Amino acid sequence: MRLDKLMSDLGVASRKELKQIIKSGRVSVNGDPVREPDMKLDPENDEVALDGRPLSYRRFRYFAVDKPEGLLTACEDKKQKTVMDILPEQLRKLDLFPVGRLDKDTTGLLLLTNDGEYAHKVISPKYRIEKVYYAETDGAITNEDIALFASGVVLRDGLHCLPAKLEAAEPSPCAACYVTVMEGKYHQVKRMLASVGKPVIHLRRLSIGNLELGSLQFDGDSCICELSQEQANLVFAEK
Repeated sequence: MRLDKLMSDLGVASRKELKQIIKSGRVSVNGDPVREPDMKLDPENDEVALDGRPLSYRRFRYFAVDKPEGLLTACEDKKQKTVMDILPEQLRKLDLFPVGRLDKDTTGLLLLTNDGEYAHKVISPKYRIEKVYYAETDGAITNEDIALFASGVVLRDGLHCLPAKLEAAEPSPCAACYVTVMEGKYHQVKRMLASVGKPVIHLRRLSIGNLELGSLQFDGDSCICELSQEQANLVFAEK
């Protein structure tokens, strides 16, 4: 891999800026100063440093987004704004894509990665990764609703959903509940609640596996943060 490509992938600076940084002698490879932006190196074994500070290369990257309302969960769309449009310029070069989807009007935890195998395991019902949602509904949850979700809801179009957990939230000005599912069919949580006569007014995803939105640190007004490998693996950790 070219030195300037590696540093660009790490989000150090733009390719144009990196050429000047490297030519100024601020970058070293295996302890030796280098001035050639196109120098080839092995990102897994060569040690790169900027101003003496080591740069750690990661082939796969993982990001959490506290998705705002009004964005499509897609890599691109010609007519509407997507979650990818809010990424800083340096992150748009990493070939990231959304892991699963959240509806346009649904907020909360969304993962982005360039690791296809990781994404497949998060999404596939085979791996039984729990996704927890907070929902405000038009109507309070009943014990009958809870029992129906636990047995597996059958939607009006005949689609059978896997057993899911439904809990009434603490008393609040609105009817609210928590829904835990292990799959992500189209509009699933909304359709499940609608099937028991509780249309969704507001929906927010709180966690994926053991990775909880409330545990993440977002800088300032940013709704995006990079996950360490350990944090990314919380998705698969046993509860």
